[in-house]
Amino acid sequence: MISVTTLTSYMYCARKLYLQYVLRLSEPPKEALVKGSIRHKTHENINLAEEELVKGIKKGMALEDLKGRYHQKYREILLQVIKENKEELKKFSILPHELFKNVWPLILSESETRAGIVHDFILKHKVFGDALWEKLTPKVESELKISSEKLGLRGIIDQIEVYEGGFVPVELKTGKAPKEGVWPGHKIQLIAYALLMEEKFNTEIKEGFVHYLDTKQKRHIPINPFMRIEVKELIDKVNALLSSYKLPDFEKNQNKCQNCGLKEDCYNEKKLNELLEQKITPSK
Repeated sequence: MISVTTLTSYMYCARKLYLQYVLRLSEPPKEALVKGSIRHKTHENINLAEEELVKGIKKGMALEDLKGRYHQKYREILLQVIKENKEELKKFSILPHELFKNVWPLILSESETRAGIVHDFILKHKVFGDALWEKLTPKVESELKISSEKLGLRGIIDQIEVYEGGFVPVELKTGKAPKEGVWPGHKIQLIAYALLMEEKFNTEIKEGFVHYLDTKQKRHIPINPFMRIEVKELIDKVNALLSSYKLPDFEKNQNKCQNCGLKEDCYNEKKLNELLEQKITPSK
């Protein structure tokens, strides 16, 4: 069974994927990945904390008071996640307070947006506390582990928005967004999660979103049958690659090589041939 991220890795560079999964070469951790994992964990914990936040909302609470509650909780969560990752940050000489200053404005903006959504819901439905939580839509589930023996695929979905009429997958991404639409790898990742969700929940997933956190843009992806076929064909291609003893060619776009942590190994043909021979020999 392969992971959803394996599909996007194949699309980016099949040779690197082969080095990692077949020849078992590992890439050193990167600063951007550490920062990205902190952002993801913060959002996961924010969603986990919302039930308590919503149930504590009393009748007559003004929008500014509601924003204050969300502001305080989101701030506590971000600080705690940074604290828990202090040792990882130290490896890259990242100062915790500088990271907080960099991330907090976006988290604050999201806290105000969510508080506004909840406040509008209160005004419309006239419910508070436990009743508000029970009725509130969408609810958001985070970091759902999901797999399918039929597809031979597994993954962890960043967020699922739960509505009365169905489910909507949302992928959280750091880094720049394209001028329009989403990056191809992000689209494939979202559709793969939609396929997994369709099997798990026994319902059609008609759409999803990629949320580019740094630019505060939530890009919509309608899902059609051709996209589902594309993902299934990609699963077959990845499985064929990972079960072969043929090293893929170099990536045509050499710009991808510049910041690759496996660049030296990738161009060391002698080392790669030796590792490949070790893989082949036991099978004889």
